[in-house]
Amino acid sequence: MKARTLKKNKVNVITLGCSKNTVDSEVLMGQLRANNYEVEHEATTDDSSIVIINTCGFIDNAKQESINTILRYSQAKENGFVDKVYVTGCLSERYRGDLETEIPNVDGYFGTRELPRLLKTLKADYKHELVGERLLTTPAHFAYMKISEGCDRPCSFCAIPLMRGGHISRPIEELVTEAKSLAAKGVKELMLIAQDSTYYGLDLYKKRELARLLEALADVEGIEWIRVHYAFPGGFPEDILEVMARRPNICAYLDMPLQHVSDNMLKSMRRGTTMEKTKRIVETIREKVPGIAIRTTLIAGYPGETKQDFEDLKNFVKEMRFDRLGIFTYSHEENTHAYNLVDDVPARTKKKRAEEIMAIQSEISFELNQERVGKTFKVLFDRKEGDFFIGRTEFDSPEVDNEVLVNAKDTYIRVGDFANVEITEATEYDLYGKVVA
Repeated sequence: MKARTLKKNKVNVITLGCSKNTVDSEVLMGQLRANNYEVEHEATTDDSSIVIINTCGFIDNAKQESINTILRYSQAKENGFVDKVYVTGCLSERYRGDLETEIPNVDGYFGTRELPRLLKTLKADYKHELVGERLLTTPAHFAYMKISEGCDRPCSFCAIPLMRGGHISRPIEELVTEAKSLAAKGVKELMLIAQDSTYYGLDLYKKRELARLLEALADVEGIEWIRVHYAFPGGFPEDILEVMARRPNICAYLDMPLQHVSDNMLKSMRRGTTMEKTKRIVETIREKVPGIAIRTTLIAGYPGETKQDFEDLKNFVKEMRFDRLGIFTYSHEENTHAYNLVDDVPARTKKKRAEEIMAIQSEISFELNQERVGKTFKVLFDRKEGDFFIGRTEFDSPEVDNEVLVNAKDTYIRVGDFANVEITEATEYDLYGKVVA
């Protein structure tokens, strides 16, 4: 048994999953700090008396990681390394009953919208005046901003509505206040996130208002980049494109998960669009925002995906030449509409198809990056790693997209600063360059 050196009011918050979970953890930490708790995010020392695990329940791998983390800290509690363990987030929302039965020595399970109840359990008050305030876990110069919660889309494969509920937009005024607060703390880049950002405003204002939100955020002094993530292709609000093209601090970047392009797959996935409409919206986006970088994500091995469906997907990727692309293998999620279908594509085939798509994308990415050699770009630097300062252009989001590397032996760059960089060399996913005046 370990000697007791735990700090009674110290909380270690563990975050698993997506950027939306990151924001939830940051809000939780801000509330705890305001209640005089000492808070750390993913602490490296084991002196916290309380551990809160913010879980992901999206697909099999994410669920397993969350379960393993719960088991680890559950065992740490039994061994006297931790006093209390609490679990929140998507896995807890979706499987609370099962978790309470299988891992009973956790002190409490909480859903995705139960922050006040979690705080009350910790004898902390939910402070309404702190709405929009949070402790950043990202580097100080960028932050994720959740513009809405939940989703009303009927996509057959997705369990998000089961875990996050229906769509709820946050008021524009509240988001502007949060942006001003973040800018005052030194944040220069805002990454707008939601389950579906293009649905923004329909519940509050009875029409899509992402364009008006972008205008309002672009007026916030100190915010130099605004980046839009997770745009749904169906019903896409084209008025945002005019704003993106006109406002210099809105990045020429759009993350638009398409999932598939075969009409058979799109119909079964309940995506509400077709191959023809998908191509048309991609072409429209590129026409109205010249030079824009489009990131997409796809699914390989959805139930019933034939060789022809996959050929259609491959040909589409070759034709569209997306700047950024990722692909998941299909995960058969209970209580989704697709769970009623037979998961008939073998795991090996799913993996092989995903690898084929990424091989195509790797070639495209290499060719596009070669076109950047000799050109100069504004780069925001995120960190120093080894012999390099590492940053991103406006065409790249953190962690998932390309990076720009500048040799630290040649130039000193302060992390969080912008610099103009001439690209001298390029690989599939990295650009190398030198700072120029």
